[in-house]
Amino acid sequence: MLRRTLLLGLCRGPLGRGLGTHRGGSILDRDGKMSEIKKKIQSILPGGDWNPLYDTSYLPPESSDVVIVGGGVLGLSVAYWLKKLEKPRGAIRVLVVERDHTYSRASTVLSVGGIRQQFSVPENVQLSLFSIDFLRNINEYLAVADDPPLDIQFNPSGYLLLASEKGAAIMENNVKVQRQEGAKVCLMSPEQLRNKFPWINTEGVALASYGMEHEGWFDPWCLLQGLRRKVQSMGVLFCRGEVTRFVSSSNLMKTASGEEVNVKRIHEVHVKIDQSLEYQPVECAIVINAAGAWSGQVAELAGIGKGPPGTLQGTKLPVELRKRYVYLWHCPQGPGLETPFVIDPSGTYFRREGLGHNYLGGCSPTEEEEPDPGNLEVDHDFFQDRVWPPLAQRVPAFETLKVRSAWAGYYDYNTFDQNGVPLLLGREGPGAQHHLSLAGRAGRLQAVRPRPTESVGGGDPRTDGPG
Repeated sequence: MLRRTLLLGLCRGPLGRGLGTHRGGSILDRDGKMSEIKKKIQSILPGGDWNPLYDTSYLPPESSDVVIVGGGVLGLSVAYWLKKLEKPRGAIRVLVVERDHTYSRASTVLSVGGIRQQFSVPENVQLSLFSIDFLRNINEYLAVADDPPLDIQFNPSGYLLLASEKGAAIMENNVKVQRQEGAKVCLMSPEQLRNKFPWINTEGVALASYGMEHEGWFDPWCLLQGLRRKVQSMGVLFCRGEVTRFVSSSNLMKTASGEEVNVKRIHEVHVKIDQSLEYQPVECAIVINAAGAWSGQVAELAGIGKGPPGTLQGTKLPVELRKRYVYLWHCPQGPGLETPFVIDPSGTYFRREGLGHNYLGGCSPTEEEEPDPGNLEVDHDFFQDRVWPPLAQRVPAFETLKVRSAWAGYYDYNTFDQNGVPLLLGREGPGAQHHLSLAGRAGRLQAVRPRPTESVGGGDPRTDGPG
């Protein structure tokens, strides 16, 4: 009787009348509103189970097979391939924890979106070649039913690296490695450089390497959103929060040679909920550190670097937070549509942005010039003192440029060799030693993970540094 009375009363009131038809059309989503009304009625009837005081939908699950710390392009890519390769579907439960849900401080979206194959280590070239195939066929990988296709706005204008007399021999050796791995890169003399790009001043340039295929830049924000949309459709769980603690257990085991080793395994992650003092423990089997510039801090939570000096456990993850500036300027007389992503021997870099004679660029500071990473404020004097002079020297048209805007972003800088470091926080012992030893050999996901605001090689196109 109570249920019937409530329904009748509700239909006679203003809300009930609002669900009727009007002249010229009907109220949209009538079924959705009726469903909402029924839920509210159920909540006040005896036995109703809806109670906003105990709503826990914002919390992460109590358990997950894999917890990925960091929801940028790298973390989302890991989640994608875990779900892509699982058999059967739904066999692996994956949770992505991201504290910056707006991505306002994320390296991914603050990057210049470059992709190249011009590295000295074969693994880096291979990763980039795979990544460009991923980008060119992105809708075969990331298509979601009933959603529009992705347009990452890939611009295949190539990378142009310039070397001084001192770096010419190293550049030649690097190009040999790149060609052996299948990259389409050519060497150019100063004369050939002037003929192809007459707007370049070749003074101080002994040799140049130019990527003829599969290099350029794209929209990293579009890639991020495409990956996020896809992994959600694949059943990946998301949580807005911060990992603050790892709970691990230890077991004493013997190797094949009889040596006793202490094996630690993380079995629980504590996630602090965004804008709250509460945390949720999540049981797990594997933790993947994809925190980018903050990955060193996450590694410390697992005890990495906190052991006795000189031991493996006392070796810190060599990743530091660095701040980099990107400047946008306008120059009507600047290089045209054929402009590649140019890297000068000074470390200054630039590329075209859009079709209106706008350009993006910057320069990596020296160790003594490293800015405070505690904020994302831009130093405009850095452009005047360090970026503009080599730009104008290399491209005389840039003498008349006008800076229109600028921003700063974070870069995860590997102090050991400037390469990517694969780190699986699932266990410690012999396996952990293997993972950490990959630091000098591992490449990085160039397109699956666009690099932040850093010039190639920390200002030196001869190395495999940030790009």
